[in-house]
Amino acid sequence: MRHQRQTDVLLATCFLRVTKQYLPHIARLCLISTFLEDGIRMWFQWSEQKEYIETTWGCGVFLATLFVLINLLGQLGGCILILSRNFVQYACFGLFGLIALQTVAYSILWDPKFLMRNLALGGGLLLLLAESRSEGRSMFAGVPTMRESSPKQYMQLGGRVLLVLMFMTLLHFDTSFLSILQNLVGTALIVLVAIGFKTKLAALTLVIWLLAINVYFNAFWTIPAYKPMHDFLKYDFFQTTSVIGGLLLVVALGPGGVSMDEKKKDW
Repeated sequence: MRHQRQTDVLLATCFLRVTKQYLPHIARLCLISTFLEDGIRMWFQWSEQKEYIETTWGCGVFLATLFVLINLLGQLGGCILILSRNFVQYACFGLFGLIALQTVAYSILWDPKFLMRNLALGGGLLLLLAESRSEGRSMFAGVPTMRESSPKQYMQLGGRVLLVLMFMTLLHFDTSFLSILQNLVGTALIVLVAIGFKTKLAALTLVIWLLAINVYFNAFWTIPAYKPMHDFLKYDFFQTTSVIGGLLLVVALGPGGVSMDEKKKDW
């Protein structure tokens, strides 16, 4: 049993050693992918988006145009700031606001599946905030500090818990052996990530699992662009990719202070 645990830790350690330099960059790119895609879509579907908001809310041309413009500039601007590592915290807060705005504007609040996915996306942004705090403190290397700042560790906890909501939307409630096995394994992994036990290994396993599901079920490139299903699958694909980015941040940063992995160090 001890040998198995050592093997698991060794696998995760080897992966981190090989990918240490570029894993955070890949994580950030994956995380902002849904905002980038949505911002570009706002540009190419300007008239359709404006008409939808105007018709749904009866708010007039000016407010509908303002809504589309805010989403276009806010999402693309936020992505640029995050990728360039400038004003990352402000960019994250702006994207939080846009998630809340879209949740209301597109009536996502009443759709449990899409609401949980939006919350999972917010969890990824919380982890990105935690990473930006780490980078800020690294400027003062050598200055005595507490082992873990409370805001950061609770951001990581909140981010982990929100991320697992994505997997709640993937559970299949039928009696086939494959579905039962998938539900059991998936539930075990999301619990491990949420409580912060064997966190990096569990998160890495979820990344591989979610990547396979995403490519198989959300293959929007196989559907002609003029069909509505193309946009639906494309939306799902990039939202799932963003959650993968959040999980990669968990792999890169670890679970934080509020976790069983951290508590084991004290034992």
